[in-house]
Amino acid sequence: MLPLRCPLLLLLLLLLPLSSRPQKFPTRDEELFQMQIRDKAFFHDSSVIPDGAEISSYLFRDTPKRYFFVVEEDNTPLAVTVTPCDAPLEWKLSVQELPEEASGEGSGEPEPLEQQKQQITNEEGTELFSYKGNDVEYFVSSSSPSGLYQLDLLSTEKDTHFKVYATTTPESDQPYPELPYDPRIDVTSLGRTTVTLAWKPSPTASLLKQPIQYCIVINKEHNFKSLCAVEAKLSSDDAFMMAPKPGLDFSPFDFAHFGFPSDNNSGKERGFLKSSSKFGRQTSSKPRVDLHKVCVGNKNIFTVSDLKPDTQYYFDMFAVNTNTNMSTAYVGTFARTKEEAKQKTVELKDGKVTDVFIKRKGAKFLRFAPVSSHQKVTFSVHSCLDAVQIQVRRDGKLLLSQNVEGVRQFQLRGKAKAKYLIRLKGSKKGASMLKILATTRPNKQSFPSLPEDTRIKAFDKLRTCSSVTVAWLGTQERNKFCIYKREVDDNYNEEQKKREQNQCSGPDTRKKSEKVLCKYFHSQNIQKAVTTETIRGLQPGKSYLLDVYVIGHGGHSVKYQSKLVKTRKFC
Repeated sequence: MLPLRCPLLLLLLLLLPLSSRPQKFPTRDEELFQMQIRDKAFFHDSSVIPDGAEISSYLFRDTPKRYFFVVEEDNTPLAVTVTPCDAPLEWKLSVQELPEEASGEGSGEPEPLEQQKQQITNEEGTELFSYKGNDVEYFVSSSSPSGLYQLDLLSTEKDTHFKVYATTTPESDQPYPELPYDPRIDVTSLGRTTVTLAWKPSPTASLLKQPIQYCIVINKEHNFKSLCAVEAKLSSDDAFMMAPKPGLDFSPFDFAHFGFPSDNNSGKERGFLKSSSKFGRQTSSKPRVDLHKVCVGNKNIFTVSDLKPDTQYYFDMFAVNTNTNMSTAYVGTFARTKEEAKQKTVELKDGKVTDVFIKRKGAKFLRFAPVSSHQKVTFSVHSCLDAVQIQVRRDGKLLLSQNVEGVRQFQLRGKAKAKYLIRLKGSKKGASMLKILATTRPNKQSFPSLPEDTRIKAFDKLRTCSSVTVAWLGTQERNKFCIYKREVDDNYNEEQKKREQNQCSGPDTRKKSEKVLCKYFHSQNIQKAVTTETIRGLQPGKSYLLDVYVIGHGGHSVKYQSKLVKTRKFC
């Protein structure tokens, strides 16, 4: 590594006047860069690239930046990697011969500093490589000439971050994880909300046994070519240092930014040596993109979940060397999740009851198209369990949006040749069941009318060891009421009773032995529409669940709220 390390110091000797104070110059094996520089303004927009270390920096739009390093010996291996982060870059690598004074074999006084500046800055050198784009690009040579190497970078699109890595021992360093012979990501399984990805392991992990973890990036916009591009998109504050103030850009002597403490006070005076300090241009806040990054350790297969159906996603995979924190991108892929199963629209027939089942948080669509002209249309809904939401549109126009619990009836104004689309949305608590009837005949009522209060009242003072007396409300419409009893355990509670509250379960689901009686009842005076019944033949000290069913003219029944009663143990 010495061909790049020691000549780096020669470069500094070229650029700086000699000092009577002895200088301790950096090598790659040292932990400290300790320098005293007299004229810092000359290279305030340039940097020296350390050998074998990746540096991160910032470019202002249309403001070029220049880096230097020296290779002293001919036939030296050389590798330079430039990683654009959030914008395309233009960069060029060139080399020029070192002045003879740099060899240290000359005699006499060194050239004045101004002449040294002219020697280096006026000579363009020989261009070795150039690139324009946003790919991670490399310059690799197994035999490079000695000389002063110059890396020029420019961003014409916007202010941006980037990374640079240079080494004279590319074979032994290998800081970037190596890709397998097939670096593609395979989509092995595709669902409506999930995508399963698989990839081949990096040889850096499987052969060299270095610690490698894999990070997956998911988004809806495009594939990413580097992990720093992802991090720049996620959060410039978290992933990168803020943009430095104009005129206070990094100089080759601000080594603290590359992980080397400095003894001088210039950085402290400038106020950007502390990592917690905030400085630089004020960047406008942008809305966060729908971008997710998840690291999965050393796994080679992973299922991404909680995706949206029928949506295209882009997937990128990065192998990260946890020792160096440097990464390599696999070849990204994309996939579209499967569509939701298309909802079938149920056709409603005039005057016929239709049973509907809806999954938790699900929805069902129904269509009603009367064959004849009509003045009014009636929708009757019987929600068996929890409340459901009903929306009715006529020829695309919303006419009704209501929550329904129990039995509800809605009457809407009709229109010739109109078509009605009904959307039923289920409960968040669980699955929903309901019955619905649509008709253009106002007198066609399949569901019985119900009072506002469907509770059954038990009279405690009338309890005996073998009977209980209960009452319930009726309506002005003459209906048939049937009462059923069922013996339950003493530990039967309200929670169990609630689970059995399916109002659509009719008397036909009950055992004949559970039937107590059926009777017809109504009252023109709604205040007096109350009926009582004494249920006999019960066992002392036993608990019973009582149910009352009201049966309409069309034969459809609705169950009142169940009542738990208990006979007296001693009489």
